[in-house]
Amino acid sequence: MQRYTPRDIIVLVVIGALFVWYFGRTSFGSPDRFLIYIVALVLAVTFHEFAHAFVALRLGDATAKLLGRVSLNPIRHLDLFGSLAFLFVGFGWGKPVPVNVYALRPGRVGMAIVAAAGPIANVIVAVAGGIAFRVLEMAGVGGFGLEVTYYVVLYNLLLAVFNLLPIPPLDGYNVVLAFVPASTAFTIQRYAQYGVLLLLLLVFLPGSPLNVMFDIVQAGARILVGA
Repeated sequence: MQRYTPRDIIVLVVIGALFVWYFGRTSFGSPDRFLIYIVALVLAVTFHEFAHAFVALRLGDATAKLLGRVSLNPIRHLDLFGSLAFLFVGFGWGKPVPVNVYALRPGRVGMAIVAAAGPIANVIVAVAGGIAFRVLEMAGVGGFGLEVTYYVVLYNLLLAVFNLLPIPPLDGYNVVLAFVPASTAFTIQRYAQYGVLLLLLLVFLPGSPLNVMFDIVQAGARILVGA
């Protein structure tokens, strides 16, 4: 059984305390709304990062396994600053899964498969959530249960679609990189360091195309739950 390290415990306590402080001082919603947000977000990040680690292991790279990342334990995947970004900015990240591309089969294509595994896992969870929503609704369950399930669907779809953008360091970048000529890939990698700046511009730019993406994802979530 995996043991919690002091760092794991500190990260969990700090993230928990800051979330409680933030939601306690804002009008985001009730304690129930706070719990819904946490459950949906933690599930989305955990399955996303677990999928990266699991697929990397299956393709020959044990790096993530040696670090305890082939796990559905959320603490293994939560990143302090990424969680704070979710909280204060509206988007964030989990702890990146380390991957040794040279150990993967088959090379660059293997890296693309590992990268795509995270968004695919989120889509699978979203679809499962959509089915669960309909079953709960038919069973007469409402209120908190349905709301949790809906936000699990929504946040998993959001994480999947956002990560498929072909901008470093998002997963879509590594997927695209595997299918362009080596010379083109080398040129693209030279500018990868500016990817974070581009993402920040997209997030904070008035009238950002990300707003359209969010509207489309919301529509997709409503379709999945049959709303």
